[in-house]
Amino acid sequence: MIRKFLPYLHVNSIYEIDIDALKKAGVKGIITDLDNTLVGAKEALATPELIEWLKQLEQAGFKVVIVSNNNHARVSTFAKPLNLPYLPNARKPANLAFKKALQMTKLKPSEIVVIGDQLLTDVFGGNRLGLNTILVKPVSIHEDSFFTRINRRVEKIILSKLKKKGLMPWED
Repeated sequence: MIRKFLPYLHVNSIYEIDIDALKKAGVKGIITDLDNTLVGAKEALATPELIEWLKQLEQAGFKVVIVSNNNHARVSTFAKPLNLPYLPNARKPANLAFKKALQMTKLKPSEIVVIGDQLLTDVFGGNRLGLNTILVKPVSIHEDSFFTRINRRVEKIILSKLKKKGLMPWED
């Protein structure tokens, strides 16, 4: 069970993800969280750096879907200017939104990677469906919601258990 919380990869930021390595591994689609993964939770729009990163993904042929637990107004305000498909109110780690995102991309689970900043929602949710997962350090923990702060406390316990079992190959 604890292995369901272990991401395939851990990076400090989305900008550290090797797009070419993903392509070589057969990845064609990305399901990504929004808040504290792509931008801070209080940032309404994409930064110029993020826009450039998304352009690189598009040029490389990746399909991208934003899957967020945040509300429709927040997610649509962010995603529409970028012409990105999105699923708000996702209720991650529940399977439904991940399955809908898979349908939207028309890709196989082996061709998708989930990117997010939380073990309990993004990594656990993606791993439960057999998707590869990438855990990124949060853009800003100072902007976390009440429930996310609770999740982060639970994550510390899980990370401690992963570390004790020798499963956490990165330093936190």
